This record gives sequence, C-alpha cells and structure tokens, in this order.
Amino acid sequence: MPDDLTRLTIGEAGLKLRKREVSSVELTRAAFDRIRATDDRVHAFLTLTEDLALEQAKRADERIAKGEGAPLTGIPGAIKDVMSTRGVRTTCGSKILEPFVPIYDANVITLLNEAGFVMVGKTNMDEFAMGSSGENSAYGPTHNPWALDRVPGGSSAGSAAAVASGMAYFALGSDTGGSIRQPAALSGVVGFKPTYGRVPTAGM
Repeated sequence: MPDDLTRLTIGEAGLKLRKREVSSVELTRAAFDRIRATDDRVHAFLTLTEDLALEQAKRADERIAKGEGAPLTGIPGAIKDVMSTRGVRTTCGSKILEPFVPIYDANVITLLNEAGFVMVGKTNMDEFAMGSSGENSAYGPTHNPWALDRVPGGSSAGSAAAVASGMAYFALGSDTGGSIRQPAALSGVVGFKPTYGRVPTAGM
C-alpha cells in the first residue's frame, strides 16, 4: 500500500477510486493506520468505528465496480460527535451522554450513507459545542496537529484536526458562530459553512 495515501485530498482520493487505482478498503485501512500512529497525541476522536468502516468500504468498492458510485462513495470521513449516528455512541463531548447510543441517524448521516461514504469515527468537540478552542471536551482537549502545544480551534476541533493530520479525507462539523470556519483556519484546512437551511439539521 502506498505510504502517501493519507496525504491525498478528498478530490484526489475520489479520482483514484473512480479510476480503480486504489480501493476504498485500502483508503480506509490507511486512515486507521494513521489514526493508530497519530491520535494518541492529537486526540481528534472520541469513538472509532473500524469494523463498520471496513464493511462500508467493501460495499463502496462493489458499487464503484458496478459503475454506481457517487462522488463520496468510498471516501473515509469523520463525524463531529454532535450528530446522531444509529448504533454508534454520540456524546456531544459530554459525560452526561457518555452511554448514549442513538436509534436513528441525523439527516446528514442518512444522506452520507446513501452516497456510500465510510465513517471512521466520531470526533472530539467542545462540550455541547460551547467553546472555540477544542479545550472544553469532557474527554480532554484536542491538540493542533501542526503544533501540539496549540489549540486547533473549536467547537469542531476533532473534525478539523482529523483532516489536518491525515486521519480522515473529510469531516463534518457544525457551525452556529464559526465552529467549522474557525477550527479549519487554525488547523490549516478548508472549512465550509453552507447557507443556513441548505443542509438539514435534524438529528443534531
């Protein structure tokens, strides 16, 4: 497996998948190898979903082989832990919700599943999205992967740090007052807030 798979942008990874130059399973394994090598220092993730991700990656490779892939099919991504994920713990960065396992998906997760994405895990965040530094999670702070003694921004700290450090090719955050844009800027990645109402917020 090439050593530089986790350095690909989301666009480059998608192109390689469509050209059959790499498989989703290979991208997913590369992402988890990177997580194992990196996340003990960065602390971008609260919950990892490796078994689920590999199952999703296999299904994505089958879709791509049939010519049925969408732009996000087979791309490993991370999800801010404020979004409900059926069967996967969702804490909002709080010990209050530590045992909570939702029975339904947020609308954005349903859309991503229909597109065939691969979920590597749920990312750390300022508790209940109240913070702008990534230091206020009940599970400990997220560190900026470019300088571990600096903050990555928040509240979508783990999502920005996961992408910046090559542990995911993209990540979802949430943004009411800058919680996508600010950590993206501090972590050196692209962060985009759609026009309010453009993306359904049910399940947040």
